[in-house]
Amino acid sequence: MRRAALALVAAMSLLAFPACGAATATPGARPAGGTSAPAATGPVNDADVMFLQMMIPHHRQGMEMADLARTRAVRGEVRTLATAVETTQGDEVRAMTAWLLGWGRPLTADAHAHEAHGGLHVTSPEEITTLRRMTGVEFERRFLNVMIAHQTNAIEMARTEVGAGLNAQVKSFAHRIDQSRSAQVRQMLGELN
Repeated sequence: MRRAALALVAAMSLLAFPACGAATATPGARPAGGTSAPAATGPVNDADVMFLQMMIPHHRQGMEMADLARTRAVRGEVRTLATAVETTQGDEVRAMTAWLLGWGRPLTADAHAHEAHGGLHVTSPEEITTLRRMTGVEFERRFLNVMIAHQTNAIEMARTEVGAGLNAQVKSFAHRIDQSRSAQVRQMLGELN
């Protein structure tokens, strides 16, 4: 049963950005690492830009925590989930970066730009420092709890984008993030039980 659930989570993670590497990028929008990202064409509003600017650092934190879990988690299921998170979110960061650069927008917003909606939804640096000090079962339990909260923040941001965004491709991307992170949260809750 756990293997079937893990396979589902891995598949859902890939839903978040299935076309990475398969589509042609717009001129000048080739992300780092040589992976092509589909151009986000059509009208764009501030919500689209803010969503991407918030998601890039959020994803990078998730990747940092997943990297720790790949070597410190006890169970293979958790290590496999961490690998899927790290791979998927790396592809997504490259795509989001390409979209913002393609629109001529900065990759980050002004430090105060997020105040109107409760601040930047990231895991505290102190929490990541705590994770770095842990190993084994203690690490795994803390990682799962922190990552559940972290991915729940991603779901909330994605749902905000679906409601407030204008660009159809970015909204579709946000919808896929909602689906894949919701599946990951369910998997991680199962791993905690």
